[in-house]
Amino acid sequence: MSLDTEVDALKKVPLFRDVDDAKLRLLAFISERMSFRAGEHLCEQGESGDVAYIILEGSADIQISTNHGPATVATVKQNDVVGEIAILIDVPRTASVVATTEMKVLAIAKDNFLKLLKNFPDMAIEVMRVLAQRLERTTREVGRLRAGSAGAEK
Repeated sequence: MSLDTEVDALKKVPLFRDVDDAKLRLLAFISERMSFRAGEHLCEQGESGDVAYIILEGSADIQISTNHGPATVATVKQNDVVGEIAILIDVPRTASVVATTEMKVLAIAKDNFLKLLKNFPDMAIEVMRVLAQRLERTTREVGRLRAGSAGAEK
């Protein structure tokens, strides 16, 4: 994938919609290009996080550990960003990300991601919006899982 193709892909990511082309080119240049096969883990729940992933192609499941094994709480796809929670607040990864198809991603190092947020307040607001949506969705899914496990115990 060429730098220009990556910049075009980044323009489609809601998080970067207000970032000018020169800065997107820099972001693409400093990011690591990675590929994952279906079934591979981009990151594991509980590990420390030093990178966020921008999905250029493919999709993945967001999974959390439960008493009954891994449970999928969300699916991410092209133009989504994953892994940013652990690099924003220095906590272990809150979930595992497992490729469901072949994937191409850009991996952004923690320091570079934080510099972007500092330099682009609109991007920081978008990150908050995305995180709030994920929190709401995850809370709803955890409630559903708890209700299902309570019914199984009876």
